[in-house]
Amino acid sequence: MDQTFQPLSGIRVVEMSHMIMGPSCGMFLAFLGAEVIKVEPPEGDKTRHLTGMGRPFFPLFNRGKKSISLDLKTEAGRAALDALLATADVFVENFRDAALGRMGADPADLRDRFPRLILASHKGFLAGPYENRTALDEVVQMMTGLAYMTGPTGRPLRVGSSANDIMGGLFGALSVVAALRERDTTGQGRSIRIGLFENCLLLVAQHMVQYELEGRDPPPMPERDFSWPIYDIFYTADGQQIFVGAVTAGQWDALCRHLDLQELLDDPTLQTKMDQINARDRTVPIVAAAIAKHDHATLATAFEGMGIPFSPIAKPSDMFENPHVMRPGGLALSRLPSGETFRAPALPFEVDGAMLSGGGDIAEAGAHTEEVLAELGLSNDQIARAMGAAA
Repeated sequence: MDQTFQPLSGIRVVEMSHMIMGPSCGMFLAFLGAEVIKVEPPEGDKTRHLTGMGRPFFPLFNRGKKSISLDLKTEAGRAALDALLATADVFVENFRDAALGRMGADPADLRDRFPRLILASHKGFLAGPYENRTALDEVVQMMTGLAYMTGPTGRPLRVGSSANDIMGGLFGALSVVAALRERDTTGQGRSIRIGLFENCLLLVAQHMVQYELEGRDPPPMPERDFSWPIYDIFYTADGQQIFVGAVTAGQWDALCRHLDLQELLDDPTLQTKMDQINARDRTVPIVAAAIAKHDHATLATAFEGMGIPFSPIAKPSDMFENPHVMRPGGLALSRLPSGETFRAPALPFEVDGAMLSGGGDIAEAGAHTEEVLAELGLSNDQIARAMGAAA
């Protein structure tokens, strides 16, 4: 695991955000070496206390950050935040502007007072008719057509993860890195606004452009018009499901030969890819019956050797048994304040052949308050008053 790729070392990020979009931006920057200081209220970020599907939100997206507690309802808390921002390179937030103003962090005011500061504001929408609407990942998926494309007709479905929030945080981190690079030349910061809706719009852009070029709405993905002869889920002899694709002439030939379907190879009406696509109603059941004669493990070994695209239908928990995920460096270990540990992915790229170590531990709420504020020159009394109820 590569622990030397820290291009943002020396960059201080102050983060005031909750849930996923803003915190994921801060996490990406921390993975790249930035010092990320998360500002929490005296009672701690509410995301810390979520349960069920919300339980992983805080630990997963706040790995490797420092935590300070400030009571921003008090003058002392706002003064401490002001002193901290004066030392920061980047401010990451995902609150409404009105709420930020009450906390002493109005974006327009910060822009005037800290011209070198880069503001990365994660919002539901960019400027326009919807800019003040409340947005959630699921809301924008419904609005943009992503949910329509994901579920069958009449049953719109959100995708099975917080994909928009995470990708929005990634665009936040990308824009921050770009603004830092620009600041090296200009000496000036930037005000950046990242929109959850616009992020989702990019995810459906391929379907928008198909309509633009062809004048027709593509059907939802479960009912899509196929561009490939085989691109389906099948059952194996041992009752497991397997996805199999044959998208080239070579893959079609290899699949048919392995499954002893010489009749498909000899059929004069199946000699071109379009012939094979147009005959899917007839050929897919034949392929399904042939696959059902073989067990999953045998097919997987054969398909890998032949270069046939395939996959088991896995659950997220299956990744902890996946040999590719569990290779050295595939997952990073993090520790909670309670001492409990968990494994999770780091960033999905290699540098000079090695993945980043990523991860990092999750700080207890306010664990770094005294350390960070004392470095700013605040006295013990000023620190106690800035912490408010947390003191």
